Amino acid sequence: MSEYSLDYWQSQASQIAIPANAWINGKPAAAISGQTRPCLNPATGELLANVAECQPEDGDLAVKIARDTFNSGVWANMAPRARKLILVKWAELIEQHAEEMALLETLDVGKPISDTLNIDVPSAVNTIRWTAEAVDKIYGEIAPTEPGTLALIQRLPLGVVLAIVPWNFPLSTTAWKLAPALAAGNSVILKPDPKTPLTALKLAELATAAGLPDGVLNVLPGDGLPLGQHLSLHPDIDGQTFTGSTNVGKLLMQYSGQSNLKRTFLELGGKSANIVFADADLDKAALWAAVAGFYNCGQTCTAGTRLLVQESIYDEFLAKVAEHARDWQPGNPLDPNTRLGAVIDQRQIDTIQKYIGIGQAEGAELLFGGDALTNLNGQLAGQFHQPTLFKGVDNAMTIAQEEIFGPVVSAIKFTDADDAIRIANDSRYGLAGGVWSRDISTALKVANGVRTGTMGVNNYFGGDITVPFGGFGESGNGRDKSLHALNDYSELKTTWIEY
Repeated sequence: MSEYSLDYWQSQASQIAIPANAWINGKPAAAISGQTRPCLNPATGELLANVAECQPEDGDLAVKIARDTFNSGVWANMAPRARKLILVKWAELIEQHAEEMALLETLDVGKPISDTLNIDVPSAVNTIRWTAEAVDKIYGEIAPTEPGTLALIQRLPLGVVLAIVPWNFPLSTTAWKLAPALAAGNSVILKPDPKTPLTALKLAELATAAGLPDGVLNVLPGDGLPLGQHLSLHPDIDGQTFTGSTNVGKLLMQYSGQSNLKRTFLELGGKSANIVFADADLDKAALWAAVAGFYNCGQTCTAGTRLLVQESIYDEFLAKVAEHARDWQPGNPLDPNTRLGAVIDQRQIDTIQKYIGIGQAEGAELLFGGDALTNLNGQLAGQFHQPTLFKGVDNAMTIAQEEIFGPVVSAIKFTDADDAIRIANDSRYGLAGGVWSRDISTALKVANGVRTGTMGVNNYFGGDITVPFGGFGESGNGRDKSLHALNDYSELKTTWIEY
């Protein structure tokens, strides 16, 4: 819309109310200790709010409230159709507050406002609405048994679920967790990343306004240590879902074993291969190679950070990608024309720069970018980084094996389909990927051969709420999105009847 300009969003940002308290039992609450943590705008370094810093005692309180609420049956035993209506109303309220939600996400994460308004908020709305509409359309089963018996198979909620969400896509990822967990009848403890708690807090406020009973959804901002660890070890939490780093995911699996074997579902890191054959539409593939590597500053677990290019077109294709990289220069996230926003914090900038140095030291050639930027355009004092493209990369190099979580693409040569599959699978991760070829046999051979949870054929970042999302190997287990996600948040119960 024409009114969506930099001036418009700056004006809105100057007036927006920033949520700063935890959300416990249907109302805002300060941390019991009174502690707060500064929430900073990554693009400017400015303080947005001092947000409640919850501790284990806050976790214990929230878990007790969630358990009591679950046991009361006020939500767990509510008729599926009634739960559906509340969740649909929640989606409608998020949609009505789309500008506010988008602005909170941009200020908190540093993402371009065009992305948060047109991608993140609609994605969250669609996730909640679609899942809600499915609630009263999922049936139980009757097993085929001998005469005189009747076996009923029901899906029941897990109980109390812990959801830990990351800082790179806090709104959409939170919706992926909350929608099925709540739709299945669970009570939820949501722990947003301490760097990006704002939209999670607003979501909870809108859920209460939509009619979600008090105590069903509780939001606790706080750090992984001690809060996240304490909750993961809590004996009265029945399941936990997490999106984030593989290292933290491994800890959560350990905490499950050390406590009550709570069901644990993880969506973790990635080092996805984007594979381009000589017979592909090279212009389209080059455009999407840039999108796959640089979108959200490369702070994307599904990013196509390994660009596998058939050797006969290697130099020609990389020249095309480098041209597109020029369109991904960092800018003010509040400017609707910005495609590349801010990096989350200085620590992440340091990590990206470390890997760029390692890549050069191991013999990769820096073809484009490579620099961190400060005082952007003489106005923004936050953290920014150029889109970066390496050529001459061997898959054994550190930058081809380890997740950088920045706008850094490593281009690797391959000879044929078998070679591409071999290289793509030479990774501990298996989250996403893409293959570009006009030969359907080649494309399907590669798509089937690469061990990854999602594979695009002549596209990247494909899929919607109707299909499951998750990984193989150290990219995790379980699935977000689709009806399959509801399986993660429910238990199967058999009732055997003899008559």
